[in-house]
Amino acid sequence: MTNNNSVARVALKRITPDVSAAMGSLHGAAVTAAQDAKVEPEILELVRIRASQLNGCAFCLDMHTKDARAQGEAEQRIYALNAWRETPFFSERERAALALTEAVTLVHDGQVSDAVYAEAAEVFDEAQVAALIWAATVINAYNRIAIATRMVPGAYQPAKKQ
Repeated sequence: MTNNNSVARVALKRITPDVSAAMGSLHGAAVTAAQDAKVEPEILELVRIRASQLNGCAFCLDMHTKDARAQGEAEQRIYALNAWRETPFFSERERAALALTEAVTLVHDGQVSDAVYAEAAEVFDEAQVAALIWAATVINAYNRIAIATRMVPGAYQPAKKQ
């Protein structure tokens, strides 16, 4: 799907279904790794939203802010996420996850520093750090797909709780 102001873009799922399925499998494996490592779902949504903010991905921002709200995330924290360092709204674990997410997302700005990694390793165990790196990597890939194909935000609705 594309917006009305752009050239029609390729439909990746239709043209490359095997690659799209592999991406879905990677996403699923990353989610499972985070669940197995007991990374809080709220932190994963913050990671997805923050990376999407940095990348300017409207489609993913729409999706993950809706998912976060459906999980009970406070509007105030979503609104303040862009300025998380200046607010008292985020825990030490959330701050470490957000710093790691920013470093992974902006890796071209100077890599993932030892200080950022050490901060994450202080509050997360090894499996959790691995899961956070995968979560940041997957959302960055999805951001690039959504931006490159001009996926239009607005229609996504979170699954209803059972």
